[in-house]
Amino acid sequence: MSAPLRLMLLNGPNLNLLGTREPEVYGTATLADVEQLTAQTAADLGYEVRALQSNHEGALIDAIHAAREDCAGIVINPGGLTHTSVALRDALTGVSLPFAEVHISDVYAREKFRHFSYLDDVAAVRVVGRGVDGYAEAVRALVAFIGDQDS
Repeated sequence: MSAPLRLMLLNGPNLNLLGTREPEVYGTATLADVEQLTAQTAADLGYEVRALQSNHEGALIDAIHAAREDCAGIVINPGGLTHTSVALRDALTGVSLPFAEVHISDVYAREKFRHFSYLDDVAAVRVVGRGVDGYAEAVRALVAFIGDQDS
């Protein structure tokens, strides 16, 4: 049975504020812009995208669990949960779906606490500091990774 041609796009806490939150760090693109870019990039590769943003860790974990039913992979910007959530890591490793970790800003050029990620050693793809274009880059790399796994 071939993998479903769907990706889950998850955006964590405070990413609903894109476009207005610290534009000098995150730019002026909105969450809707990110979702549209991700969906278009995926569509160009034959995938559809289901998107969710939540400020609640449990809602993100529930979405990760649900993704194993009909998604081939996950693109996730965990926001601040990157540096704090073992539970998010456990959910991502528990569903056995490849995932791409995305960060709009260059976390290594920011505060020291942002340099650590609970996800970096288990992510199939990691894109950091490429602005919102990093989402498109992550989709392309994740789809290539999925294709390599299927062959």
